[in-house]
Amino acid sequence: MKLGRQMPLNALRVFEAVARLMSFTRAGEELGMTQTAVSYQVKLLEGVLGELLFRRLPRRIELTEAGERLLPKVSEAFVLLGEAMAAARTAVEEQLVINTTPTFAAHWLARRIGNFQLGAPNIAVRLITDNTPMDFGRDPGDVAIRFGRGNWPGLVAHHLMDLDFAPMLSPSLLDRVKPFDGPRDLLKCKIIDPGDPWWPLWFEAAGVPDANLEGRQRNLFGSQTLEASSAIAGHGVAILTPTFYREELASGRLVMPFDLVCSDESAYWLVYPENRRSQPKIRAFRDWLLRDIEKNPP
Repeated sequence: MKLGRQMPLNALRVFEAVARLMSFTRAGEELGMTQTAVSYQVKLLEGVLGELLFRRLPRRIELTEAGERLLPKVSEAFVLLGEAMAAARTAVEEQLVINTTPTFAAHWLARRIGNFQLGAPNIAVRLITDNTPMDFGRDPGDVAIRFGRGNWPGLVAHHLMDLDFAPMLSPSLLDRVKPFDGPRDLLKCKIIDPGDPWWPLWFEAAGVPDANLEGRQRNLFGSQTLEASSAIAGHGVAILTPTFYREELASGRLVMPFDLVCSDESAYWLVYPENRRSQPKIRAFRDWLLRDIEKNPP
């Protein structure tokens, strides 16, 4: 007997229900089908097998010999399928994939995510770091940490922290470029990424609107973390978010030569699709993250 490549799963499902309940009517009620549709599926399966599966008797049915042979294997198969689906759902629920920027991951999330796992030990966390905004329809990830203004269609967005910036450099570089009397003196230094859009905003606010950074060699490090490492090594001045570099500033590895801190109204946001707002693992992470930030504001 050959069933071919296409297994008639729906017909097998109907057969299992009818054989278990010994009733076309009750099987239809359980499966949400009409009695006619149930009968059609059984006949379809009988046609595929070339054998009758039920004897239609007055007011009752009974399995034929072929039906009795088939039922145990079909029942076992649907139990295994149910277990596989349950295991898959459990695996999905147990892993939370967070897509975040490298800077936010390194300087904020990685230092605190252990607290979330202590409170939700059944949820494993996987971090994916990328500066490119993820496409929830294509890229792996349950939630994302994005920077911007929070206006992404189709996404729920929770404000986490404002994104501000100021120039920072190493004490050794500061000593090498003395005298260092005002913001214009930053132009004596190598600017680690002169193409960063934050620079003209900061210079404008600092009273140096004519600071021309065009023509300077541009290094594209891809994250504040790498730019900060270069600045700590004395290779230039970087424009960074002070919140992320409190330890480096406190220890003296970095110096913020001016008190002026600017913002372009961007912020970090926790985002996820509207249709995922009720998923338990997302709800648990969202509640923990917002609560932690409220207790320990940046």
